[in-house]
Amino acid sequence: MKRLTIILVGVLFFNILSVLASPISVQATSDYDIKEVNFVFLHGFNSNASSLQPLHDVILDKLPEYIDGYERNNPDIRIIADTLNRSYINNVDIETWASNIAGDINKRFAGKSNLVLIGHSMGGKAALYAVAHNIGNLADKVAMIVTINSPIKKLSDYYFIGGDTDLGYEGVQLVLSDRGVLNSIANYDSSEDGLWVANNKHWLALVSAESYPLSPQFNPTGIDLLPRDMDDSIVPVSCQYADGADVIYYGEYAHSDFKILEEVADNLADQILRYIFGGNMNFSVLGRAGSFEHKSDLLPGTDYWDDIVAGTSAGSGTLTHFNESYYKWQNWEDIVGVEDIAGIRCSFQTGQKVSFPLFTGITEIGWVDPDNAWDGRIYIKTRAAPRSTVQVFWSIYQQGLLPEGIERNHYEVEIETGTQSTGIEAVSWETGNPRDIRLDIRSQARSPFHWFRVQWRVYYTESREIKLVDSLPLKVVSE
Repeated sequence: MKRLTIILVGVLFFNILSVLASPISVQATSDYDIKEVNFVFLHGFNSNASSLQPLHDVILDKLPEYIDGYERNNPDIRIIADTLNRSYINNVDIETWASNIAGDINKRFAGKSNLVLIGHSMGGKAALYAVAHNIGNLADKVAMIVTINSPIKKLSDYYFIGGDTDLGYEGVQLVLSDRGVLNSIANYDSSEDGLWVANNKHWLALVSAESYPLSPQFNPTGIDLLPRDMDDSIVPVSCQYADGADVIYYGEYAHSDFKILEEVADNLADQILRYIFGGNMNFSVLGRAGSFEHKSDLLPGTDYWDDIVAGTSAGSGTLTHFNESYYKWQNWEDIVGVEDIAGIRCSFQTGQKVSFPLFTGITEIGWVDPDNAWDGRIYIKTRAAPRSTVQVFWSIYQQGLLPEGIERNHYEVEIETGTQSTGIEAVSWETGNPRDIRLDIRSQARSPFHWFRVQWRVYYTESREIKLVDSLPLKVVSE
């Protein structure tokens, strides 16, 4: 009897151990479905795996909650997750970098798919290249790429301090042992790679920037390397994405703030996991875009402008005057626009074309009735030299709100072209109304003989759910 009791206790103890050693999410049935999600973290240039460790750790901390939520709604499916975060040689060209990534993935995840590549900076650029060019047959294995502040477009297309559009790489190469990475960052455009990934897989672009081009936010040395663009201290915001990407603007943060700011890593982790497992996301969608130009006058000093943009059109047109006199200058005053517009006026813009450059053109411009916000008329005073022509292009804008339920997201403002000694010194929303996407842009230029053209874009929020996990293939496991 004593022997039988010992045997029964032993069997019971063995069964308890078997239960404790089993995965928590194993189903009671003999067959169950598995979906694997394999995360690969890819650091950037002049960095290593430790730089992505904060984001890696936050994602692992949050992952059980997202998995539990999905499995509760899908009780016949188990989610199994795995990760890879290692260092790569980071001074090589994009093709070599992509090959190194593919080699490691194929070793670590041999025979596996459902890969989620999370690349910061150059790591994201290399990830797009690897998948779009099917390096190491990754195209069939990757489900999604996340780029974080990655230089998608060519950085050589952007204006760097002192007018250098080649990043000053000659000097950098004397210090760093460059084996092609700088040329890839400066001159390789990843837009087509991104479009292929967006059309055939999924591409989530997480972007950030300062509040205006000359902001001191991310200039610890007091030098703004990209004085004409809104940037994250290294990469302009417009360079961080391209057509096809699902874009999330995550705030006014520097290039690598997720490494040191817990709130940033926490936010990025939630964005990535919501994209995979479901949940409402606020994507950035282009609402309106435009441009304007300013030219300093002939008097020495600094000229300043304050422009309100992104209103809806209330009217536009052209007026032309020719001075028939052979020896006298001639002046004109015109009133253009609409006296009673549908909405509240917000701004006007004018441009001019003259046949004689000196003392010919617009001499004065303003609202006909400054106190009546519904009067969309402006007066334009012009002057022309003998036997010369002045042509004025005018546009009047009124406040145009986004539809109910839709709110503004972020803006991008940059100096597209112009002379040096010009700049955008402040940008802000015109009002606190989240449906009002008008911008107040303040700019300046040294005079005389300086000019610039500003490009502006405003984005609204599009709320939707992706839920990548639903599209991942199932794997049936039998016990």
